[in-house]
Amino acid sequence: MIRVSTRSNRPNKFEHFLNRAKVAAERSTCLRRKIGAVIIKDGVELSSGYVGAARETDHCIDMGKCLRKELRIPSGQRYELCRSVHAEQNAIINAARVGVSLVGGEMYISSERIKGGYNESSEDKRKIYGPCMICQKEIINAGLEAVHMREEGVEFRTYNLEDLKEMLREKEKQLRYNIKHSKLK
Repeated sequence: MIRVSTRSNRPNKFEHFLNRAKVAAERSTCLRRKIGAVIIKDGVELSSGYVGAARETDHCIDMGKCLRKELRIPSGQRYELCRSVHAEQNAIINAARVGVSLVGGEMYISSERIKGGYNESSEDKRKIYGPCMICQKEIINAGLEAVHMREEGVEFRTYNLEDLKEMLREKEKQLRYNIKHSKLK
């Protein structure tokens, strides 16, 4: 006998889209994180992406190594040394490849650390960082209105456009301080 789930087990649209992002994350090829992103507008999924190397290039998961981990680069730094394209970037790129406008849409992100993927303290594992500085700028320029992010096992957060812009301003202040105090010279 086939059993049909009850209405109470049915996720609402918000939960459904976060779950869709988690499904996209299953394709991730990063050795540090599984991240997936979906872009929704008017209740319709427009695009999705996951973290992985550029098309037709070697993935870290296939090579069995991560340069950033080998060099002990902390999370959030030196992205230019990473082989991967972020899930947020891939979702935006995938929409562009097929001519889909994202203006007015919202992004849902699922992120999960892979055990042993980082060389950081346990405190760093218990917080949500939000999209990186590069992805923040791309999300803003793509015309998305909000980002809903779930860090699996940690927490959930929504960022509106003003939140993303404030995060950029704070990061700029931090960079200016670090340069002034010789940390990035």
